[in-house]
Amino acid sequence: MLRLFRAVAIAEACSWVGLLAGMYVKYIAQAGELGVKIFGPVHGGLFVLYLAAVLLLARQESWSRATTVLGLACSVPPLATVWFERRQQRRRSHQGEPQAATSVAATGSRR
Repeated sequence: MLRLFRAVAIAEACSWVGLLAGMYVKYIAQAGELGVKIFGPVHGGLFVLYLAAVLLLARQESWSRATTVLGLACSVPPLATVWFERRQQRRRSHQGEPQAATSVAATGSRR
């Protein structure tokens, strides 16, 4: 599930970039709307897929409500999905590190 989440987060961010470029061409350069016609539906689908992936992974990984809401909110600003995915990846890797000092202090011995 983590690999899928990462792929969806990156794809959603790339589709955001494509949609923004298409909107620039359509509204600023006034050179046509092909980019919006292509990237609009692609981004919409990836947006929904990202939201579903956040909810599924939040349940699987037992994320807090605040983390889940942050993940969902990161679907709105461009490229924020990549930031959130990397943030969660760092947190996951830090949780996997041994915490000998904490366990020694909690048990009072080094068994």
